[in-house]
Amino acid sequence: MKDPMTYIDRFCRKHPNFGIPNLMKYVCIANVAFWLLGAVNNVLLSYLSFDPELVLRGQVWRIVTFALYPPSTGLLAFIAFYFYYWIGSTLEQYWGTPKFNIYFFSGILLTLLYGFAIHFITKRSIQLNAEYVYLSMFFSFAAMFPDMQVLLFFLIPIKMKWLALVDAAFFLMSILTASFPENLLPIVAVLNFFVFCGGELLRAIPRRPTAGTVNFRRASAKIRREQREQLYTHKCAVCGRTDTDYPELEFRYCSRCAGYHCFCQDHINNHIHFTE
Repeated sequence: MKDPMTYIDRFCRKHPNFGIPNLMKYVCIANVAFWLLGAVNNVLLSYLSFDPELVLRGQVWRIVTFALYPPSTGLLAFIAFYFYYWIGSTLEQYWGTPKFNIYFFSGILLTLLYGFAIHFITKRSIQLNAEYVYLSMFFSFAAMFPDMQVLLFFLIPIKMKWLALVDAAFFLMSILTASFPENLLPIVAVLNFFVFCGGELLRAIPRRPTAGTVNFRRASAKIRREQREQLYTHKCAVCGRTDTDYPELEFRYCSRCAGYHCFCQDHINNHIHFTE
């Protein structure tokens, strides 16, 4: 069975103009607009979240507006707007516009399908936003650039991989504390992360060498150590080669150098003379 990313990459190569360029710019502009709307009247935000029952009653705009729901209604939301814009723009530059659009909208689609599934199975009304889609986007960024350092709250330098662990703890807490089946939403929202970045995670896992596998770093260090321990009679003062390592070389001493200096055949006539 082929990796799903094979088909996604093939589609992106065949359709380089697919998607919305600078998608996160428009998403963040909508986030700010909806934040201001909530600041004027917080009740108005309730008309933007995803509610399957209300969508089926005709409020179809919720299928779109829930993806633009601000991640926070406080002043810290503006830090989140900037942070997600930076992450999304960087991922789009790294992946390309088609691939990033597929990533973002696949997370939105999975959340929508899950919301409708809960409604039809439990007959309950549930309100959802795209919070976990944004957090899964952060996971992807951390998987691509784990050692990139950012300023938390513009003050504290910290690497992305440590922030990803905090993000993972938040996901886990949501799964453990929320009621079933709403607690499965974080898992559904990050399914696209595992599709797009699962290969990167697997490659990052250190593997124990199997029998017959050469550890080149250890092998090269062992060779260098053995070479240092070997005895030699002649050693070139320029390149460091010895008659033990290279028995086929000729070694001579320069009469014009001050002191007692040996050179191989390649450097006997091609070196700076020692003056003391």
